[in-house]
Amino acid sequence: MNFDDQIRRYFGTSDLTSVPPEALNAGIEHMKVDLGLTGDRGERFALWALLHTLGSAPDLDVVFKTEADREAARNFMDLFQGEGGP
Repeated sequence: MNFDDQIRRYFGTSDLTSVPPEALNAGIEHMKVDLGLTGDRGERFALWALLHTLGSAPDLDVVFKTEADREAARNFMDLFQGEGGP
């Protein structure tokens, strides 16, 4: 799942700064629903990672069933934090 494709799918644009707050909240809710419905590990990680960057990610133990997936998510958080993330 390509990052730009995800942004366009859930927010209708690749420029998040142009998304009104109501549309941003609706896109985040849509992503959370999709996250809960998908069983594909890669898609779950991609959705969770985007939610994390938007400050709306559910807890790791809720999303990821295996310790390996939770550790991958922790590594992502560490990398994201190192790149000037929240």
